[in-house]
Amino acid sequence: MSERPHLHRTHPDVVKRLKRADGHLRSIVEMIEAGRPCLDVAQQLHAVEKAIAQAKKVLIQDHLDNCLEEVVGPLPSEQRRPIDEFKEITKYL
Repeated sequence: MSERPHLHRTHPDVVKRLKRADGHLRSIVEMIEAGRPCLDVAQQLHAVEKAIAQAKKVLIQDHLDNCLEEVVGPLPSEQRRPIDEFKEITKYL
């Protein structure tokens, strides 16, 4: 059984961010192997960590904006409030 592709408008951006982080991570490995100072390595690791966290955040927000909306469908504004609040609070993850 084949599933249909699960693509959202932000997926190309997420892929681009992750590929950039992947390349950056490879250069960090080279930095360690070359004996670069730990402070330099730690700064670069921090940058990669932030890039991956941001990609995850974009992916999750996009999923909520698309998949959750698809499941919930149209609701009166009073019933939507908890859903909108949930989507808003996930920005702090």
